[in-house]
Amino acid sequence: MSAKGEIRIEKISKAFGSLLAVKDVDLSIPAGSYCCMLGPSGCGKTTLLRMIAGHETPTSGRILIGGEDVTDVPTGSRGTALMFQNYALFPHLSVLDNVAFSLKVQGQGTAQRRDQAMNMLKRVQLSHLAERVPAQLSGGQQQRVALARALVTNPQVLLLDEPLSALDEFLRLRMRSELKRLQTELGITFVHVTHTQPEAIALADQVIIMDHGVVEQSGHPREIYDQPHSPYVARFMGGQNVIFGTVGTKGKDGFAVTDEADNKYKLDSALALAKGQKVAFAVRRDGAKLASGKGRSDNAIKGEIRNIEYQGTFVKVALKTCQKDEFLVYLSDGEYFASPRKVGETVSAIWPIERNHYLEGENNSSGDPTGH
Repeated sequence: MSAKGEIRIEKISKAFGSLLAVKDVDLSIPAGSYCCMLGPSGCGKTTLLRMIAGHETPTSGRILIGGEDVTDVPTGSRGTALMFQNYALFPHLSVLDNVAFSLKVQGQGTAQRRDQAMNMLKRVQLSHLAERVPAQLSGGQQQRVALARALVTNPQVLLLDEPLSALDEFLRLRMRSELKRLQTELGITFVHVTHTQPEAIALADQVIIMDHGVVEQSGHPREIYDQPHSPYVARFMGGQNVIFGTVGTKGKDGFAVTDEADNKYKLDSALALAKGQKVAFAVRRDGAKLASGKGRSDNAIKGEIRNIEYQGTFVKVALKTCQKDEFLVYLSDGEYFASPRKVGETVSAIWPIERNHYLEGENNSSGDPTGH
């Protein structure tokens, strides 16, 4: 038996004419979880969210919420609430009446709906602004009004379409923690569409990575970040360098791998690899060190320093190598300033074999996963 607020998506597809925006998606989102759908513009995440909300009708497949098939159920009857990116507040209504509006549509009496709306404003810490109109509020306050309006109907599922994108950096961080607090407090399922990786990692119990209408990987944020399935996911999530090479001989210490510049690497001998096979693997940016010249390690890639950025707690060093992408190394500030480097210097990035994460997904190097 399905729990209230559990979402099951079964073989869902959505076509707009000849364009297939979502392709045969199968997903399960546990009840009471915070799920973030992540991907570049045009990947299908917003279309999928709108199908869950009932604002788009699937071309094929079905959607279940709390075990009930809601594929053809009207938007207002499926137990969901959608918080729009632009908030869509009524400019002529007070904050209290904006929040109470959906309860008015449901036919609740004035006193009852205003009491419920005021209780929800207290939850989002805006009860003192109940009689103001939206134009008298800051962006962050308007966002909390929109959030209160979406939550006041006590939905099974709250759907959020890039809710933080219009806020400045300070407000984004503040509202991020507010969203997580509310979700934990209310215990309902949140499905949050974003294109910002740190936002998804900070908020989610489950991260869903999409590209070209399909789900590339779904799992806990630590799993997605540290064990990406494919070069696309590794690049999109950041924090990882992707290396392409060719498998050579297998020794006691692992498979020998070389790239087109004859940089040498090692992959775990337990992998099922064949000599001559093209492979891709990922190395976390904070897992490599810098060495002068060739360097001595199971894994070393030679490159020219193209950029150095001080980030406060660490220093980011970018190397131009034979690989398509720059190889990034994150060094602690203490480590870097003990042995500073210069732009234009030739160095090697080195790391131990256990830092290599083999990428099982399609090993293609085409396209920009950021959508830029």
